[in-house]
Amino acid sequence: MATMASVGPVDDARADEHETPGGGPGVRLGPVTDPVPAVEPGTGLGRDAVVDRADAAGPDAPGGAPDELPVVLESFPGFTLAVRRQPPLREGLPPAVLVHGLGGSSLNWVPLMRLLADAVHAEALDLPGFGHSPPPDDGDYSNDALARTVIRRLESSGRGPVHLFGNSLGGAVSVRVAALRPDLVRTLTLVSPALPELPPQHTALPTALVSVPGVPALFARATRGWTPERRVRLTVRTCYGDPSRVSEQALAAAAEEYRSWSALPYSWDAMTRALRGIVVTYTTGGARSLWRQAERVNVPVLLVYGVRDKLVAYRMARRACAAFSDARLLVLPDSGHVAMLEHPEAVSRGFRELLRTRQNKPSSGRS
Repeated sequence: MATMASVGPVDDARADEHETPGGGPGVRLGPVTDPVPAVEPGTGLGRDAVVDRADAAGPDAPGGAPDELPVVLESFPGFTLAVRRQPPLREGLPPAVLVHGLGGSSLNWVPLMRLLADAVHAEALDLPGFGHSPPPDDGDYSNDALARTVIRRLESSGRGPVHLFGNSLGGAVSVRVAALRPDLVRTLTLVSPALPELPPQHTALPTALVSVPGVPALFARATRGWTPERRVRLTVRTCYGDPSRVSEQALAAAAEEYRSWSALPYSWDAMTRALRGIVVTYTTGGARSLWRQAERVNVPVLLVYGVRDKLVAYRMARRACAAFSDARLLVLPDSGHVAMLEHPEAVSRGFRELLRTRQNKPSSGRS
């Protein structure tokens, strides 16, 4: 399994924007108030969901290559975090923190951070054991431990409540953070969040098998002759809705990153332990269930699902909309598991509309 960190947006920009009720192009968002919304034919989703039919991710936003964004290491008792910062276009913008998925890094958020540079002051984290962050001292990659890591970082930043983003594993972590510490979160944007899905869709089973003791060693032996390029292409086929649209340059950059990542002595241990943490969250019931914790989230939530997602079934959007008390749904028919890389413009529009609807509500004491 290769990291997705360097695989950026596709290199051909074509977007097919739909019309808003007022006649202009854009994204229509609204609360999903019916826990079992009426189903639109052919989608399995409710009529209140937004379907953004962007055909491709847009071009790279200005600001240079992803590795030009500054990265700093921040040390805490028991762990060190690498933080990648997008310089804001003006002072005084509200803070945003973005949390990547399994096998990813802060680079996964660069296209979206650039597009939102006029709206938020964004920082993307490398979770412990991924990207530039070393493993945690205690080797704990559980969802609880990762949530504590994010909470401690939010507390230490002193920047007030943040707009919190999470993809996949990072989405599950972000849900727990928002449930446990609502004082630290303004809004929650979840891209294909790894919320418990039992049974999982069959295309996710090979990834889940890596969590079984002994399987990583068997996989390593079976794929010993695979080149980094082959591994990256496999990951792209798994995570992208249309792998053919990823540029050769992006694939080459991802392969080079995989070479560096796989040389780290802790890389596969971090991957397998974090994946086991996801499996544990899928089987945890009671008050600590992620679904129960989602019900406790009291901030506005944007849910982003890709119809072509092979790891998180988009049918789970209906249950997610029912779980969160103030949810908006953005459906991307051509996207897979990493919509912020495939369709960053669509995700950016959805987040901006979330901000607009939030600002139009009566004040709750936060800005």
